[in-house]
Amino acid sequence: MIMDEKIRIVVDAMGGDNAPEAPIHGAVDALAENNKIEITLVGRTPDIEAELAKYSYDKDRVHIVNAEDVIGFDEPPVEAIRKKKDSSIVVGMKLVKKGDADDFVSAGSTGASLVGGQLVVGRIRGIERAPLAPLIPTTDGVSLLIDCGANVDARSSHLVQFAKMGSIYMENIVGIKNPRVAIVNIGAEEEKGNALVKETYPLLKECEDINFIGSIEARDIPKGGADVIVCEAFVGNVILKLYEGLGSALLHKVKEGLMSSLRSKIGALLIKPALKKTLKAFDASEHGGAPLLGLKGLVVKAHGSSSEVEIKTAILQCISFSEEGINDRIRENLKLD
Repeated sequence: MIMDEKIRIVVDAMGGDNAPEAPIHGAVDALAENNKIEITLVGRTPDIEAELAKYSYDKDRVHIVNAEDVIGFDEPPVEAIRKKKDSSIVVGMKLVKKGDADDFVSAGSTGASLVGGQLVVGRIRGIERAPLAPLIPTTDGVSLLIDCGANVDARSSHLVQFAKMGSIYMENIVGIKNPRVAIVNIGAEEEKGNALVKETYPLLKECEDINFIGSIEARDIPKGGADVIVCEAFVGNVILKLYEGLGSALLHKVKEGLMSSLRSKIGALLIKPALKKTLKAFDASEHGGAPLLGLKGLVVKAHGSSSEVEIKTAILQCISFSEEGINDRIRENLKLD
């Protein structure tokens, strides 16, 4: 990419529980933080203009494309993508497909984003399935969980491609050289696992272009046991949701304990700076959204309840993806045309 060329990012202004406020606020904050980007907000023009009026921003780097429909969280994704041609998700993704934009960010329907990514934006030729791959916090930093929701009935060949794409992402975006790749299993031994894991394990072992270290049990994921965590979407989604729920429950219990007596409240004041720093490292908003890898353009799915901070982070993560030419690296590494 040419250095002076702006990275063109489409933001679904109607997507998420906090739309249009959070997507637009996040977009404005991202513009203020980085001058390499220009943003197209897709949605109902009057709603977008009313929200934008609250902020000061570089109007030369903001565009609005009208879309009258919104795909709800409870709508069947395939049917919605096919029927709601004037929805913010479909209109936004078509801008990427036509080459009028580089990236698409949405906190809207996960199903519609996944289906739209594959049907509207389209997969890179040779990519069998596009996995959803969020960064999850660990005691050592972050790991990439791939796949966490896009391909429930994956085959072994899909998982091999996931491992390769995940390695490229971690090395070039996160900066981890020779990232450790592991497949989720119920034990460390090679002979353990279901049919899919047993079939995939030897294929990963034969790959000379990834650093495959074997199986990883779920309990070792938060400890940073591997950099790329490979699994099919059913297992990945269970891991992700347990991560989110357990983190929330532990935080609630810690706060409850710290507020239980005068002595604990005094102690809470003393440990507050260190606790805040620790909790920030495990804050999902620090890591942006989950990229859908293997598409012709980048689609980033932010959490449905995303605040403006999470939307801003999701937008900014598109910059390194474009600058590092991740799609070109995927084509080259997987020897795709």
